[in-house]
Amino acid sequence: MTHTLPAGLSATAVVAASSANLGPGFDSLGLALSLYDDVVVETTESGLTVEVEGEGAGQVPLDAGHLVVRAIEAGLRASGCAAAGLVVRCRNDIPHSRGLGSSAAAVVGGLAAANGLVAQSGSTPLTDTQLVQLSSEFEGHPDNAAAAVLGGAVVTWTDESAGRARYAAAPLRLHPDIHLFPAIPQERSSTAETRVLLPEQVSHADARFNLSRAALLVVALTERPDLLMAATEDVLHQPQRAPAMPASAEYLRVLRRCGVPAVLSGAGPAVIALSTEAELPAEALEYGTANGFTVAEMSVGEGVRWSSGVAARR
Repeated sequence: MTHTLPAGLSATAVVAASSANLGPGFDSLGLALSLYDDVVVETTESGLTVEVEGEGAGQVPLDAGHLVVRAIEAGLRASGCAAAGLVVRCRNDIPHSRGLGSSAAAVVGGLAAANGLVAQSGSTPLTDTQLVQLSSEFEGHPDNAAAAVLGGAVVTWTDESAGRARYAAAPLRLHPDIHLFPAIPQERSSTAETRVLLPEQVSHADARFNLSRAALLVVALTERPDLLMAATEDVLHQPQRAPAMPASAEYLRVLRRCGVPAVLSGAGPAVIALSTEAELPAEALEYGTANGFTVAEMSVGEGVRWSSGVAARR
Protein backbone atom coordinates (compact mmCIF):
# COMPACT_ATOMS: atom_id res chain seq x y z
CA MET A 1 0.00 0.00 0.00
CA THR A 2 1.36 3.41 -0.98
CA HIS A 3 1.32 6.21 1.58
CA THR A 4 0.68 9.63 0.00
CA LEU A 5 2.72 12.27 1.79
CA PRO A 6 0.88 15.35 3.03
CA ALA A 7 1.63 18.77 1.58
CA GLY A 8 4.02 20.95 3.54
CA LEU A 9 6.87 18.51 4.12
CA SER A 10 10.37 19.61 3.16
CA ALA A 11 13.81 18.06 2.98
CA THR A 12 17.31 18.88 1.78
CA ALA A 13 20.32 16.92 0.59
CA VAL A 14 23.96 17.75 -0.10
CA VAL A 15 25.90 15.43 -2.40
CA ALA A 16 29.50 15.37 -3.62
CA ALA A 17 31.12 15.14 -7.02
CA SER A 18 33.12 12.03 -7.74
CA SER A 19 35.92 10.72 -9.90
CA ALA A 20 35.55 7.16 -11.21
CA ASN A 21 38.01 4.60 -12.59
CA LEU A 22 41.14 6.37 -11.27
CA GLY A 23 43.05 4.85 -14.15
CA PRO A 24 42.97 1.04 -14.07
CA GLY A 25 39.88 0.61 -11.86
CA PHE A 26 37.41 0.79 -14.75
CA ASP A 27 33.78 0.86 -13.53
CA SER A 28 35.04 -0.29 -10.11
CA LEU A 29 36.93 2.41 -8.20
CA GLY A 30 35.49 5.76 -7.19
CA LEU A 31 36.49 8.78 -5.14
CA ALA A 32 34.27 11.57 -3.79
CA LEU A 33 35.50 15.16 -4.17
CA SER A 34 34.71 18.26 -2.11
CA LEU A 35 32.51 19.89 -4.73
CA TYR A 36 28.80 19.72 -3.91
CA ASP A 37 25.28 20.04 -5.27
CA ASP A 38 22.30 20.93 -3.06
CA VAL A 39 18.74 19.65 -3.44
CA VAL A 40 15.70 21.12 -1.66
CA VAL A 41 12.29 19.49 -2.06
CA GLU A 42 8.84 20.33 -0.72
CA THR A 43 5.58 18.42 -1.03
CA THR A 44 2.55 20.27 -2.39
CA GLU A 45 -1.09 19.53 -3.11
CA SER A 46 -0.43 18.99 -6.82
CA GLY A 47 1.82 19.78 -9.76
CA LEU A 48 5.57 19.93 -10.25
CA THR A 49 7.91 22.92 -10.13
CA VAL A 50 11.62 22.51 -10.86
CA GLU A 51 14.17 25.29 -10.37
CA VAL A 52 17.87 25.00 -11.24
CA GLU A 53 20.65 27.40 -10.26
CA GLY A 54 24.29 27.13 -11.28
CA GLU A 55 25.59 24.32 -13.48
CA GLY A 56 23.00 23.06 -15.94
CA ALA A 57 20.67 26.03 -15.56
CA GLY A 58 18.90 26.59 -18.87
CA GLN A 59 20.14 23.25 -20.20
CA VAL A 60 18.39 20.53 -18.18
CA PRO A 61 14.64 19.77 -18.35
CA LEU A 62 12.38 21.46 -15.81
CA ASP A 63 9.75 18.73 -15.80
CA ALA A 64 9.32 15.11 -14.71
CA GLY A 65 12.26 14.15 -16.92
CA HIS A 66 14.71 15.98 -14.65
CA LEU A 67 17.07 13.40 -13.15
CA VAL A 68 16.66 14.68 -9.60
CA VAL A 69 12.86 14.50 -9.90
CA ARG A 70 13.06 10.96 -11.25
CA ALA A 71 15.31 9.97 -8.36
CA ILE A 72 13.04 11.58 -5.74
CA GLU A 73 10.07 9.69 -7.13
CA ALA A 74 12.05 6.44 -7.20
CA GLY A 75 13.16 6.94 -3.60
CA LEU A 76 9.61 7.61 -2.45
CA ARG A 77 8.36 4.58 -4.37
CA ALA A 78 11.01 2.32 -2.83
CA SER A 79 9.88 3.48 0.63
CA GLY A 80 6.21 2.87 -0.12
CA CYS A 81 5.40 6.56 -0.43
CA ALA A 82 4.27 9.04 -3.09
CA ALA A 83 3.73 12.78 -3.37
CA ALA A 84 0.79 14.49 -5.07
CA GLY A 85 2.95 17.48 -5.94
CA LEU A 86 6.56 18.61 -5.58
CA VAL A 87 8.68 21.73 -5.67
CA VAL A 88 12.30 20.82 -6.39
CA ARG A 89 15.14 23.34 -6.18
CA CYS A 90 18.66 22.40 -7.30
CA ARG A 91 21.78 24.44 -6.71
CA ASN A 92 24.58 22.87 -8.72
CA ASP A 93 28.31 23.43 -8.37
CA ILE A 94 29.37 20.16 -10.05
CA PRO A 95 30.18 20.77 -13.74
CA HIS A 96 28.12 18.70 -16.16
CA SER A 97 29.57 16.33 -18.77
CA ARG A 98 33.14 16.64 -17.49
CA GLY A 99 33.63 13.23 -15.83
CA LEU A 100 32.93 14.45 -12.29
CA GLY A 101 29.86 12.38 -11.49
CA SER A 102 27.20 15.05 -12.00
CA SER A 103 24.54 12.51 -13.00
CA ALA A 104 25.37 10.26 -10.05
CA ALA A 105 25.17 13.29 -7.76
CA ALA A 106 21.75 14.18 -9.17
CA VAL A 107 20.46 10.66 -8.57
CA VAL A 108 21.96 10.27 -5.11
CA GLY A 109 20.85 13.78 -4.13
CA GLY A 110 17.30 13.04 -5.25
CA LEU A 111 17.16 9.71 -3.43
CA ALA A 112 18.57 11.30 -0.29
CA ALA A 113 16.08 14.17 -0.44
CA ALA A 114 13.32 11.58 -0.71
CA ASN A 115 14.73 10.01 2.45
CA GLY A 116 14.23 13.33 4.22
CA LEU A 117 10.58 13.44 3.19
CA VAL A 118 10.01 9.81 4.13
CA ALA A 119 11.60 10.24 7.56
CA GLN A 120 9.55 13.37 8.23
CA SER A 121 6.38 11.45 7.45
CA GLY A 122 7.25 8.78 10.01
CA SER A 123 8.13 6.08 7.47
CA THR A 124 11.50 4.29 7.31
CA PRO A 125 14.12 5.91 5.05
CA LEU A 126 16.42 3.93 2.79
CA THR A 127 19.73 2.65 4.16
CA ASP A 128 23.08 3.45 2.57
CA THR A 129 23.11 -0.06 1.11
CA GLN A 130 19.75 0.59 -0.52
CA LEU A 131 20.89 4.01 -1.74
CA VAL A 132 23.92 2.42 -3.41
CA GLN A 133 21.70 -0.18 -5.07
CA LEU A 134 19.05 2.23 -6.34
CA SER A 135 21.48 4.90 -7.53
CA SER A 136 23.62 2.29 -9.30
CA GLU A 137 20.53 0.99 -11.10
CA PHE A 138 20.09 4.49 -12.52
CA GLU A 139 23.76 4.72 -13.49
CA GLY A 140 24.32 1.15 -14.70
CA HIS A 141 27.52 0.86 -12.66
CA PRO A 142 28.27 1.69 -9.02
CA ASP A 143 31.59 3.57 -8.97
CA ASN A 144 30.37 7.19 -8.99
CA ALA A 145 27.10 6.36 -7.24
CA ALA A 146 28.72 4.56 -4.32
CA ALA A 147 31.32 7.31 -3.88
CA ALA A 148 28.54 9.90 -3.75
CA VAL A 149 26.57 7.88 -1.20
CA LEU A 150 29.43 6.84 1.08
CA GLY A 151 32.02 9.55 0.51
CA GLY A 152 35.76 8.95 0.37
CA ALA A 153 37.25 6.27 -1.85
CA VAL A 154 35.35 3.09 -2.64
CA VAL A 155 35.83 -0.27 -4.32
CA THR A 156 32.63 -1.43 -5.98
CA TRP A 157 31.40 -4.61 -7.61
CA THR A 158 28.34 -6.08 -9.28
CA ASP A 159 26.82 -9.52 -8.62
CA GLU A 160 24.53 -10.78 -11.38
CA SER A 161 24.35 -14.42 -10.24
CA ALA A 162 20.73 -14.11 -9.08
CA GLY A 163 19.50 -12.79 -12.42
CA ARG A 164 19.35 -9.19 -11.24
CA ALA A 165 22.32 -6.92 -10.82
CA ARG A 166 23.22 -6.42 -7.18
CA TYR A 167 25.57 -3.52 -6.53
CA ALA A 168 27.83 -3.20 -3.52
CA ALA A 169 30.73 -1.10 -2.28
CA ALA A 170 33.46 -1.20 0.34
CA PRO A 171 35.09 2.00 1.61
CA LEU A 172 38.82 2.66 1.44
CA ARG A 173 40.65 4.97 3.83
CA LEU A 174 42.63 7.31 1.59
CA HIS A 175 46.22 7.84 2.73
CA PRO A 176 46.58 11.32 4.32
CA ASP A 177 49.63 12.16 2.19
CA ILE A 178 47.60 12.11 -1.04
CA HIS A 179 46.58 15.50 -2.45
CA LEU A 180 43.85 15.70 -5.10
CA PHE A 181 44.09 18.18 -7.98
CA PRO A 182 41.16 18.01 -10.42
CA ALA A 183 41.77 19.85 -13.69
CA ILE A 184 38.47 20.80 -15.31
CA PRO A 185 38.30 21.95 -18.95
CA GLN A 186 35.57 23.99 -20.59
CA GLU A 187 34.90 21.32 -23.18
CA ARG A 188 32.30 18.65 -22.47
CA SER A 189 32.04 14.96 -23.21
CA SER A 190 29.35 12.39 -22.45
CA THR A 191 30.11 8.95 -21.04
CA ALA A 192 27.88 7.39 -23.69
CA GLU A 193 29.86 9.04 -26.49
CA THR A 194 33.25 7.92 -25.20
CA ARG A 195 32.15 4.44 -24.10
CA VAL A 196 31.46 3.48 -27.71
CA LEU A 197 35.18 3.98 -28.38
CA LEU A 198 36.00 1.00 -26.15
CA PRO A 199 36.47 -2.43 -27.76
CA GLU A 200 34.06 -5.26 -26.99
CA GLN A 201 36.97 -7.60 -26.21
CA VAL A 202 40.49 -7.11 -24.85
CA SER A 203 43.56 -9.30 -24.88
CA HIS A 204 44.67 -11.43 -21.94
CA ALA A 205 47.83 -9.33 -21.78
CA ASP A 206 45.87 -6.09 -21.41
CA ALA A 207 43.47 -7.64 -18.90
CA ARG A 208 46.41 -8.95 -16.86
CA PHE A 209 48.09 -5.55 -16.95
CA ASN A 210 45.03 -3.72 -15.66
CA LEU A 211 44.28 -6.35 -13.01
CA SER A 212 47.76 -5.90 -11.59
CA ARG A 213 47.51 -2.11 -11.65
CA ALA A 214 44.02 -2.02 -10.11
CA ALA A 215 45.16 -4.26 -7.26
CA LEU A 216 48.26 -2.13 -6.80
CA LEU A 217 46.14 1.02 -6.82
CA VAL A 218 44.22 -0.11 -3.73
CA VAL A 219 47.56 -0.52 -1.93
CA ALA A 220 48.82 2.83 -3.22
CA LEU A 221 45.68 4.73 -2.21
CA THR A 222 45.62 3.34 1.31
CA GLU A 223 49.17 2.43 2.36
CA ARG A 224 51.84 3.19 -0.25
CA PRO A 225 51.22 6.45 -2.09
CA ASP A 226 54.79 6.25 -3.39
CA LEU A 227 53.45 3.57 -5.77
CA LEU A 228 50.81 5.82 -7.35
CA MET A 229 52.67 6.42 -10.60
CA ALA A 230 52.79 2.74 -11.51
CA ALA A 231 49.40 2.07 -9.91
CA THR A 232 47.58 4.60 -12.12
CA GLU A 233 48.70 3.07 -15.42
CA ASP A 234 45.88 1.86 -17.66
CA VAL A 235 45.53 0.25 -21.08
CA LEU A 236 41.80 -0.53 -21.17
CA HIS A 237 40.04 2.81 -21.57
CA GLN A 238 42.23 5.93 -21.41
CA PRO A 239 44.25 5.31 -24.60
CA GLN A 240 41.04 4.46 -26.46
CA ARG A 241 39.33 7.66 -25.31
CA ALA A 242 42.32 9.90 -26.02
CA PRO A 243 41.40 10.73 -29.65
CA ALA A 244 38.06 12.16 -28.47
CA MET A 245 39.76 14.51 -25.98
CA PRO A 246 43.25 15.37 -27.24
CA ALA A 247 43.75 18.29 -24.84
CA SER A 248 43.08 16.06 -21.83
CA ALA A 249 45.29 13.29 -23.21
CA GLU A 250 48.14 15.73 -23.71
CA TYR A 251 47.71 17.19 -20.22
CA LEU A 252 47.91 13.67 -18.79
CA ARG A 253 51.22 13.21 -20.61
CA VAL A 254 52.53 16.54 -19.29
CA LEU A 255 51.57 15.74 -15.70
CA ARG A 256 53.08 12.27 -15.78
CA ARG A 257 56.23 13.57 -17.48
CA CYS A 258 56.53 15.95 -14.51
CA GLY A 259 56.35 12.97 -12.16
CA VAL A 260 52.72 13.50 -11.12
CA PRO A 261 50.38 10.48 -11.07
CA ALA A 262 47.36 11.58 -13.11
CA VAL A 263 44.36 9.94 -14.77
CA LEU A 264 41.19 10.82 -16.61
CA SER A 265 38.38 11.56 -14.18
CA GLY A 266 35.73 9.05 -15.13
CA ALA A 267 35.15 9.22 -18.88
CA GLY A 268 36.77 12.67 -19.01
CA PRO A 269 37.50 15.19 -20.18
CA ALA A 270 38.46 16.31 -16.65
CA VAL A 271 41.80 15.07 -15.39
CA ILE A 272 42.71 14.37 -11.78
CA ALA A 273 46.20 14.32 -10.30
CA LEU A 274 46.87 12.29 -7.15
CA SER A 275 50.08 13.67 -5.73
CA THR A 276 52.07 13.28 -2.53
CA GLU A 277 53.20 16.87 -2.93
CA ALA A 278 51.18 19.81 -1.60
CA GLU A 279 51.56 21.68 -4.90
CA LEU A 280 51.78 20.70 -8.53
CA PRO A 281 55.05 21.42 -10.36
CA ALA A 282 55.04 24.87 -11.91
CA GLU A 283 55.36 23.46 -15.44
CA ALA A 284 52.31 21.22 -14.97
CA LEU A 285 50.18 23.96 -13.42
CA GLU A 286 51.15 26.54 -16.03
CA TYR A 287 50.43 24.14 -18.89
CA GLY A 288 46.99 23.37 -17.50
CA THR A 289 45.90 26.97 -17.00
CA ALA A 290 47.34 28.01 -20.37
CA ASN A 291 45.28 25.32 -22.09
CA GLY A 292 41.91 26.07 -20.54
CA PHE A 293 41.92 23.83 -17.47
CA THR A 294 40.76 25.09 -14.09
CA VAL A 295 43.15 23.44 -11.65
CA ALA A 296 42.64 23.56 -7.88
CA GLU A 297 43.24 21.26 -4.96
CA MET A 298 40.17 19.60 -3.44
CA SER A 299 39.78 17.48 -0.37
CA VAL A 300 38.06 14.12 -0.24
CA GLY A 301 34.29 14.52 -0.45
CA GLU A 302 31.90 13.45 2.28
CA GLY A 303 29.03 11.02 1.87
CA VAL A 304 25.59 12.36 1.01
CA ARG A 305 23.79 14.14 3.84
CA TRP A 306 20.06 14.68 4.10
CA SER A 307 17.81 16.48 6.56
CA SER A 308 14.10 16.70 7.17
CA GLY A 309 12.68 20.21 7.26
CA VAL A 310 16.06 21.92 7.80
CA ALA A 311 19.06 22.59 5.60
CA ALA A 312 21.71 19.90 5.29
CA ARG A 313 25.04 21.66 5.71
CA ARG A 314 27.95 21.32 3.32
